[in-house]
Amino acid sequence: MAKRIVAFGEIVWDLLPHDRVLGGTPLNLVFRCNSFGEEGHLLSRVGDDELGEAALDKLVELKISDKNVQVDSEFPTGVVRVTFDKNGESRYEVKEDVAFDHIEFTAEALILARQADCLFFGLLPQRYGLSKNTIRELIKEAPDSLRFFDLKLFEHFFNVEVVERLLNCAHIVRIKEKEMEFLAGKLKMNYTGLDDFAEQLSVKYKIDLVIITRGNNGISAFHTKKGRFYDPGYVVEMEDNIGSGMAFSAGFLHYYLNGKSMEESIHFGNAAGALNTTKRGATEFFDKNEVLEFMKATSQQA
Repeated sequence: MAKRIVAFGEIVWDLLPHDRVLGGTPLNLVFRCNSFGEEGHLLSRVGDDELGEAALDKLVELKISDKNVQVDSEFPTGVVRVTFDKNGESRYEVKEDVAFDHIEFTAEALILARQADCLFFGLLPQRYGLSKNTIRELIKEAPDSLRFFDLKLFEHFFNVEVVERLLNCAHIVRIKEKEMEFLAGKLKMNYTGLDDFAEQLSVKYKIDLVIITRGNNGISAFHTKKGRFYDPGYVVEMEDNIGSGMAFSAGFLHYYLNGKSMEESIHFGNAAGALNTTKRGATEFFDKNEVLEFMKATSQQA
């Protein structure tokens, strides 16, 4: 039976140098979860405007249900200006006070959260009171769901109180390696290396699993009972890295929620993330079998 994964947060139009692409961390996760045969649900909000209408049309095209996507008559649909540095790393400029900042706590959202096998949330929708309060209530009302906190940092928003509250209620936390030292400073923790920091974070906030995505260097993780894990990066020719973190997370959850071992789950997720980097953007379709073929055909770093 397909696992029900509910992703709370932003729908945004990514304004690329030469294109406009619908995205947002929760949307990208749901798309990939669905592509692996799971039941992804998006809980978000768009504006009652041209971009919002275009977003709803695009969700249909991507085969993502808009049943739990609210429409806001006051605040506009979110947009993000995306640029790339000399290393191909993406940078994001996110417009503030938009529709996804005002996701309401509704009866439908409550039912969805209570039925979730996994409740997924990130930091960006915590900028304003309404969405911040909504995710707090959903977490409270879904005590049996696996809670996955994607701790992706944004230059214009970081609130220690919010981050610590989410860390304290998460079972799994994903962090980018390049953001760990900054995070350690904000949380007043010693940073002596990624493995030690992952363990410190797990102990301090009682997190079952801390996952560190390391770009082309693969995945490191620390589990409070099972110890440390490492899966090396794949040797690929990268198109871009948009959505690769969510491809990893979707692949990991596909295996983990279906009872696979930690090693297998990390390995499959790592391959899904690497395969995603060979595609353009976050929503170019590939399925489980394509990931498995990629794993057979592609070398990992020594």
